[in-house]
Amino acid sequence: MKKQMVKISSLALAGIIFSGFTAASALAEEEKPSAELSVSALSQYIWRGYELSQDSIVLQPSMTIAYKGFGFNLWGNLDTDHYDTDTSEFNETDLTLSYDGSSSFADYGVGYIYYSLDSADDTQEWYVTSTLKTLMSPTLSIYWDTDNYQGLYVTLGISHSIEISEGYVLDLGAQVGYYDLDDDVDLDGDGIADDSYSDFHDGLLSASMTLPIGKYFAVTPELYYSFSLSSDAEDLIENESVDGNDSDFVYGGVTLSMAF
Repeated sequence: MKKQMVKISSLALAGIIFSGFTAASALAEEEKPSAELSVSALSQYIWRGYELSQDSIVLQPSMTIAYKGFGFNLWGNLDTDHYDTDTSEFNETDLTLSYDGSSSFADYGVGYIYYSLDSADDTQEWYVTSTLKTLMSPTLSIYWDTDNYQGLYVTLGISHSIEISEGYVLDLGAQVGYYDLDDDVDLDGDGIADDSYSDFHDGLLSASMTLPIGKYFAVTPELYYSFSLSSDAEDLIENESVDGNDSDFVYGGVTLSMAF
């Protein structure tokens, strides 16, 4: 199975490189740097199916700077009532370097993510992603952890936007994730990693609507449903999540953003 996943990764990378060579040769006007600042207030922190907060609001600030396809993003997570300390705790900071481009038939991107974690070992990932410019915008993304949690995480998603009225669009999305981990994991909950794991992992349904406020600001209410896709995934998510009792989560909140 791992050879198949590596083969898929190679094909996806080749497709993205081919897309780059077929991109438009010149822009209609000089591209300018852009920046976006945002902060999300969510009822839970859910990442790839795992519950990483409990009974507390999380605040997730983000800063992105982009120029001619190259991007830099700094993202963090503040747990306002951390389950270990019962106090506010800024427990994760992620740094992402990326390049995004477009061709006549697809948008594509490559990047690097460094995860700085307070409650676990830091780790690093590389990723490639491609979105076809067709009905439902099918998107394939492949993440490769080369550090402390080595393995592949692959997602396939679709999305659709519905115009409610002029300037107001409802964005709907659905995604499935597949994990192929190099190391054994604890599936039976005894605290000992003794089983290999390569399976369909999590699904994610999403709905959001961006409400513009003037020229630079926007408010985005958002709602998510995360769920396990297999019995092994259910066991792993329950064992690795904070609460340890659930593998399905409904959560949401609002994001305030400023772009210029």
